[in-house]
Amino acid sequence: MLIAKLRGPIFKVLLVAAVSLLTSCCSYGLPWLSHCIPCPSYLEADRCPTVGRSGNYKNFQCPAGHYNDLASLFLNTNDDAIRNLFSSGTSKEFHLSTLLVFFVAIYCLGIITYGIAVPSGLFIPVILAGASYGRLVGNLLGALSDLDTGLFALLGAASFLGGTMRMTVSLCVILLELTNNLLMLPLVMLVLLISKTVADSFNQGVYDQIVKLKGLPYLEAHAEPYMKNLVASDVVSGPLITFSGVEKVGNIMHALHLTRHNGFPVIDEPPLTPAPELCGLVLRSHLLVLLKGKKFTKQKTMAGSDIMRRFKAHDFAKAGSGKGVKLEDLDIKEEEMEMFVDLHPITNTSPYTVVETMSLAKAAVLFRQLALRHLCVVPKTPGRPPIVGILTRHDFMPEHVLGLYPHVVNRHK
Repeated sequence: MLIAKLRGPIFKVLLVAAVSLLTSCCSYGLPWLSHCIPCPSYLEADRCPTVGRSGNYKNFQCPAGHYNDLASLFLNTNDDAIRNLFSSGTSKEFHLSTLLVFFVAIYCLGIITYGIAVPSGLFIPVILAGASYGRLVGNLLGALSDLDTGLFALLGAASFLGGTMRMTVSLCVILLELTNNLLMLPLVMLVLLISKTVADSFNQGVYDQIVKLKGLPYLEAHAEPYMKNLVASDVVSGPLITFSGVEKVGNIMHALHLTRHNGFPVIDEPPLTPAPELCGLVLRSHLLVLLKGKKFTKQKTMAGSDIMRRFKAHDFAKAGSGKGVKLEDLDIKEEEMEMFVDLHPITNTSPYTVVETMSLAKAAVLFRQLALRHLCVVPKTPGRPPIVGILTRHDFMPEHVLGLYPHVVNRHK
């Protein structure tokens, strides 16, 4: 319980505040470690040191005619810092120690910052880390090569982007638009291909890794080969909780408290129908709205569509957006637990269904292409219960399938 509380909104706010404080301390504290450098002689006095928020030469606690190279990277806007690193003909502008400190700081801060509860991405931090690393390598190889350090910074940014984002064509276009130099195309393409190939040999992209760390079920565009050896009924999760077309309020409340299911099958039973049959699927959010309205009856009879006239049109629409009624908002009294409510008006009477003998691979492709949340599995032969189970996104995950049938991989091999 304590861990759950720490992982709540308060924990996220404190984490963001801590990371922001750490970033501010690094941005302002690390430039104190750098020495003041005399301005280049070919620059005019009004260009070095620069005054204001942006510029190549920041005067950070330096005497007149001097600038702080580390402050020129930290105390600048991101686009100006990238422009400073990419600039050509400035091989002496940044010391090796400055580039090393900036690279380590940006790399570590990017790792810490990514994933916290703020709308921040990895694109700009990766460019900064890659450009500083490339320029550092360019300075080290300056005596052995006539290539400009700005070119090394561009190639370093390309290598980091290719290894992190795992994109090739789009990144190549972005970097070429940044430099406006088509002569860079062969080098950039080569660096991107090499970095992506090397990174793919270790793991998937950073975004796939984050999805796995957060435990989010992500379906690939294609079905896994081992799914061809299984059918839909092999992986349905249980136990299956169903409701009658006219259900007792207490049973619904018990099911909502007991499970976190988002959808429940609705089955019409005698005397409403000659034999049990699948009426459809009802969503948890719609059940909460219906129970909140307390349109109950004392007898187990169908109320018909008249019950919907007592609700507004946006009540159920708001329920699907995550801002609707919550289970804690319900105030059901003891005598109301023995009453009945008609679920037919809020039931989706045409849910997507598959036969239990359908290949799991086909079911997975159908589930993803139709962007479903629930896929009902019905029996192939009559005389059985009208529904076998429900397939959700978690049921297609390799962890679930291979946990039930680990031998199917060996069979496929």
